[in-house]
Amino acid sequence: MQENKSIIEVNSVSKFFGEKVALDNVTLNVQKGEFVTILGPSGCGKTTLLRLIAGFQTASAGEIKISGNEITQTPPHKRPVNTVFQKYALFPHLNVYDNIAFGLKLKKMPKAQIEKKVMGALKMVGMTDYEYRDVDSLSGGQQQRVAIARAIVNEPEVLLLDEPLAALDLKMRKDMQMELKAMHKTLGITFVYVTHDQEEALTLSDTIVVMSEGRIQQIGSPTDIYNEPTNAFVADFIGESNILNGVMVQDKLVRFCGVEFDCVDEGFGENTPVDIVIRPEDLYIFPVSDKAQLSGTVQSAIFKGVHYEMTVLCNGYEFLVQDYHSFEVGSEVGLLVKPMDIHIMKKERVCNTFEGKVIDENHVEFLGMNFECNPIVDIEHGAKVNVEVDFDKIILQDNEVDGALTGEIKFILYKGDHYHITVWSDWDENVFVDTNDVWDDGDRVGITIPPSGIRIIKIEN
Repeated sequence: MQENKSIIEVNSVSKFFGEKVALDNVTLNVQKGEFVTILGPSGCGKTTLLRLIAGFQTASAGEIKISGNEITQTPPHKRPVNTVFQKYALFPHLNVYDNIAFGLKLKKMPKAQIEKKVMGALKMVGMTDYEYRDVDSLSGGQQQRVAIARAIVNEPEVLLLDEPLAALDLKMRKDMQMELKAMHKTLGITFVYVTHDQEEALTLSDTIVVMSEGRIQQIGSPTDIYNEPTNAFVADFIGESNILNGVMVQDKLVRFCGVEFDCVDEGFGENTPVDIVIRPEDLYIFPVSDKAQLSGTVQSAIFKGVHYEMTVLCNGYEFLVQDYHSFEVGSEVGLLVKPMDIHIMKKERVCNTFEGKVIDENHVEFLGMNFECNPIVDIEHGAKVNVEVDFDKIILQDNEVDGALTGEIKFILYKGDHYHITVWSDWDENVFVDTNDVWDDGDRVGITIPPSGIRIIKIEN
C-alpha cells in the first residue's frame, strides 16, 4: 500500500462568525515539502484557513490533520507548525538573538545547543553578525528575516506565512521572494503561504489554491492556474485576460465577436454558451491584412517597460493586446489567435435562478420581496417555483431607495463589450447583472427587476 504523503489534510472544514460564512466546506491536501500558496482577494477566507491550520481559530465543522494526527481542537503551541505574520510580532525588549532563541529557551534546551541553532538560523536568513542588534533598529526587511529565523529555528514540520512581505517596498519584496524560495529549497519543510498578490503566488509556489467567497475555486500548478483557469473568476484574478461570451458551435469550433475560430477544445456540446479566455500576450497584432481573423482600431497604447499594452476595438468588442511592437492610436490593425491559445470554459450560469413562491396570478415572491410579473397560468397560488431572470434584464440604481431591494457590488468582470457584475443582495444572495454602466466594488445599489424580465418555472414533482 502506497504511503500517504499529505502532511496537511483539511477535510470539509467550515467556519462561521455568527451568520457570516468565512469558510464553506473547504477540502485541501498539502503534500510534504510543498510550497503551497493560498491566493485570493480580501475577505475570501484565505487567512481564516491559515489560522485554522495554525490553531488560532477553531473550525465550526470538519476536521484538520497534520502528519496523520487529528488536531482540529489542539491548541497552537502543541501543533508542529510555526507562523510568520505580516506584522512580524517581534519582542521589542529583546535583541535579535533572544527573539530567535525565545522558543528554544521555553523548551529548556541546553545553552550550547540554542546558540548553535540560533546562529544557524541567522545564517539561513542572511543575518549573521546581527545577533546583538536591537530589533527596533532594523529595517522592515531585516525584521521580517528575524521573524522567519525565529520560526524556522524550532524546526517545524510546517511553516505558515500570512502575507509576510506585504509591508515591504517593491524591491525588497522581490528580493525576499527569491530568498524565501531558496530557503524553502534548503530547509525542505512544507510552506503554506497566504497572499493576495498574484505575481507573488506565481513566482513562489509549487501549488496555488485560489479562493473566493470562502470556497476554493481552483487548485493547480502556477502554469495550470494561468493557462487553464477553471472559471471566469480565476481567469480574471490571475494576470490580465480577455474574457468574452462565446458559443461552442461544435467540437474544435467556437464563435465569438461574430466570427468563428478553430480551437482545440472538445466535449462542450453543440451551440452551447461558453466563456472564452485569451491572454493579451497570445494575440498577434499587425497592420490590417487578409491574414487577420479580426480587424479593428487601436484605442490606446501604453509602454509597460518590456512590452506595449494596447486596446483594440473589433466588431464592438475591446481586446487587450501585449506586444513588443507599438501601433499608434487610431491605427487600423489585424488580430490573430492560434487555436491552442483560445481557452474555453463552461459557464457557471446562463441566467439568475432563485427559489420563489407564487403569491397570485400577477405576483411572485423571491429574494425576500414580492415582485410583479407577467400573468401566471396553470400554477396554483402558494406553489414553490423557480424564478429565472436574465442578466441584462436587471437594472441597477445608484439611489438605493429607487430599487425594490438593495445590495452591494462585490465583483466586476469586463466581458469585452459590457460588465458582468455580482451584487450581494441584502437578502444574502448573489444577483448577477449585465450592464454597460460603470460601477465600483463596494458601491451600494438599488435593484429593479421589471415584470417582463421574470420567468416562472414550475417545479415538477
